[in-house]
Amino acid sequence: MRIANKNFTVATTGKGTYEITDRIEAFVRDSEIENGVVTVFAQHTSCSLIMMENADPTARRDLEEFFDRLVPENADYFEHASEGGDDMASHIRMVLTHSSETIPIADGRMKLGTWQGVFLFEHRRASHRRKIFLTIIGE
Repeated sequence: MRIANKNFTVATTGKGTYEITDRIEAFVRDSEIENGVVTVFAQHTSCSLIMMENADPTARRDLEEFFDRLVPENADYFEHASEGGDDMASHIRMVLTHSSETIPIADGRMKLGTWQGVFLFEHRRASHRRKIFLTIIGE
């Protein structure tokens, strides 16, 4: 059993989805681990990770619109607003999604479906530099 770790940063320009599949695939390939799992973890509480369609960007735009309606910013019942009107909404959106994803590896490749990609889902309006930590366990 081998373990490999790596971290990288994703620069965001505000709310939206940012595909990181290629960066994860490169790490899997470079690790030379043939069979196992890769865990992708976002080290933040106001962005998340999602597995989403990567062929048609309208699917991601619809998801973003859905979350804007589901968890509106500046809600009058939010107490926590120390970083602005999108602060608490971004925390709730993260809780409703994921801070990590685990993907199987077989024959040296992630076993994603045909249209699946891994995305950082930025919930804040401002630009951020998001830290992503990867761990592969396998052989």
